[in-house]
Amino acid sequence: MFQAMRKPGRAGRHIALVAAAAIGAGAAGDATAAALVLQSDFGLRDGAVAAMKGVALAVAPDLPVHDLTHEVPPYDIWEAALRLEQVAAYWPAGTVFVSVVDPGVGTERRSVVMQTRSGHYFVTPDNGTLTFVALALGVEAVREIDEAVNRRRDSQASYTFHGRDVYAYTGARLAAGIIDFDEVGPDLADAYQALPFQAAECRDDRCLGTLVLADVRYGNVWTNIGRALFERLGAQPGDRLAVHVRDGERSVLRLELPYQNTFGAVPVGDALLYLNSLDNVAFAINQGSFAAVHGIGSGPGWSVEITRPR
Repeated sequence: MFQAMRKPGRAGRHIALVAAAAIGAGAAGDATAAALVLQSDFGLRDGAVAAMKGVALAVAPDLPVHDLTHEVPPYDIWEAALRLEQVAAYWPAGTVFVSVVDPGVGTERRSVVMQTRSGHYFVTPDNGTLTFVALALGVEAVREIDEAVNRRRDSQASYTFHGRDVYAYTGARLAAGIIDFDEVGPDLADAYQALPFQAAECRDDRCLGTLVLADVRYGNVWTNIGRALFERLGAQPGDRLAVHVRDGERSVLRLELPYQNTFGAVPVGDALLYLNSLDNVAFAINQGSFAAVHGIGSGPGWSVEITRPR
């Protein structure tokens, strides 16, 4: 795992919160409160998200509370982990993210808070949700939530809504500065559960990686192969590259794609390889769904190989 750095004390936490509020909360929020950002697989058709927000505002009425998304597919820890990585770096240091995709709710799985080296905090079940923000932002420390202290009052008999009773409550207390990170609970020595996947690598004339996500709206397919690795291929816009997609051991797709900077560089209906908004290699069809047309999924079992044709 990652080597922990020295954790800030209460004074340092207060300074970080004030700085974050000045950048992100503005006049609308408490001068000492960082933003609280919520993610879940609850959807918005019932009252679950509103209950979490109510708990947070009962803790600190002026707390700035925002939504990342509540449309993560049910039980999809992989997508929850990716959505956190997609947005976290764009929020000010001190921001507290609460992510609740928790198929193991009420079991022995731990409830944790991770502090990253970037100064962000992530409150979540320890079920793999932290995988990608840990890699992207670096881990400073991980603490297990002490529910004897950090749990909504009179909720001990409830076993199936820790998003409301533990995570929103603890996240709000941390964002508002009511508790310091050290008061979350016991230090776990940087230990956390990580999801398995194919790390990106490029050598010679070949890149290997994972298809991490199929864009839910447009059907673009994202990989974990970053710009710096991809540039080792020496490809220039307009070059054609060979793409081979596998689902486990099963070969799903082989084709050549032009590398272009943006969708409009190819005719409507044509496919391309490009670098997405996260600076990672991705595949798309101009005004179409690459995932749907080619039957492509995403997740730890989906791998891709990109080569320069000889």
